[in-house]
Amino acid sequence: MHPDADFDSFAAAPGSAPPLPPPARESLGGWLRGGLRAGFLLEPRLPLAPPTPAQLLLLVAVTSALELLLARFEVAGPALFDLRGWLAPQWGTGLLLLLAWWVLPPPRRLAAWFALWVVASAPANTVSQLLSIAQAHERLPLWLDGSTWAGWSLYLLLWVWVLAVAVRLAGRFGVDRPGRAALALRMVALFGVSAWQFPDRPWQQDGTQAEAERPTLELSQEAFETQQAVWDKAVASLAPQRPGVVDVYGLVFAPYADQDVFLRESSMVASLLAQRFDARGRVLHLVNSASTGDTYPWATTLNLERAIDALAARMDREHDLLVVYLTSHGASNYQLSASNGALRVDTVSPGELRAALDKAGIRNRVIAVSACFSGGWIGPLAGDSTLVMTAADATHTSYGCGALSELTFFGRAMFDEQLRKTHSFEQAFAASVPVIKQREVDAGKPDGFSNPQISVGDKIRPVLRQLQQRLDGLPPAPGATP
Repeated sequence: MHPDADFDSFAAAPGSAPPLPPPARESLGGWLRGGLRAGFLLEPRLPLAPPTPAQLLLLVAVTSALELLLARFEVAGPALFDLRGWLAPQWGTGLLLLLAWWVLPPPRRLAAWFALWVVASAPANTVSQLLSIAQAHERLPLWLDGSTWAGWSLYLLLWVWVLAVAVRLAGRFGVDRPGRAALALRMVALFGVSAWQFPDRPWQQDGTQAEAERPTLELSQEAFETQQAVWDKAVASLAPQRPGVVDVYGLVFAPYADQDVFLRESSMVASLLAQRFDARGRVLHLVNSASTGDTYPWATTLNLERAIDALAARMDREHDLLVVYLTSHGASNYQLSASNGALRVDTVSPGELRAALDKAGIRNRVIAVSACFSGGWIGPLAGDSTLVMTAADATHTSYGCGALSELTFFGRAMFDEQLRKTHSFEQAFAASVPVIKQREVDAGKPDGFSNPQISVGDKIRPVLRQLQQRLDGLPPAPGATP
């Protein structure tokens, strides 16, 4: 008999000669080798006998353990195991078995197919998880991000790989073409429903440890004296306006101390303005954080007004440009959240910012607000000489402001990515919106698209165009990102 003969043929027909002795069982290593060959679309040697229950259980345990181990690294930082998140998608495995049973009778043949399939699906699944790990740890090239066509194409190829493995393996067990086609179509539907309704993962971010270890500001005479010295130094070091040059001045404001994402984002924006927009020495960075009390002024409403006055005193208020960036949590009443340990800090409203800018007489303004419901800032701040951008409209939340987030979705796409490619705020915004939308879809944002907003006054456009032309002709600043 051929060594690849189906083990069903060993059953004796009624009235025939005594049945042949039971075929030899395949070892666990044999099942693993056969499954891996099938996973790389090579011909596996079909075993002569189905797997034992113990072998099948071990194969499932080995592949599940590998998946759980890799899934842990899909979460950057502390994580908690979510049993529901692990069990919820398993319904698909049961349904897949029913589909395979439909094309692979009798049950003994199904057991062998499933034993090989469990291992054969591991290579493609492992590649998919490694890509997720790279993305979670920001090691994935931007062109392979899930928001790009290249990223989508790669994940589609992984699905095709899994389907090809299943279909080819079914053919190895004698399933005809119509049966294999039906199996493939049903698996496509199964994958689609799983990705749509069961995106759960077995590990979830755990922000409790980081929050418990976070230092907080303690008020003391030393803290106030240090802050006064920091403020004086920051204002005294502001560079004066250069005659005949449209200079960029920056005010970066991060008033929420309880999450470091706002410190990271405000630092990135302040650095970007200095490097990419020729604003070195012309940026005031106000931030609330227990770790920066001796380096940056506090982000309070009073300091916000004082910072605007200090910048107005240095710049040409009629011709220079002031870029204001605010990043924090936002409320449905359009107030920006503010906190700084034991220091009482008031929330910030769009009306207060508008009043301070008008009082200082600064004409040309670019204002960006990265916060939930920030679209409510458009009306109070818009004007002929103002460009206003917000991370969301007035009725939706923005995304990426969690305790373990590196940057908000808006700050990352608009400032850390697109404004490194262009000096045009309008072009960068237009390129950022679809990126943000796709990332929110991939992240499963529950309340729908944040819908970032922009308003551009007619009189600010010539100023920005002139600035863009000047900056495009400048050599890169030392240490600037191309």
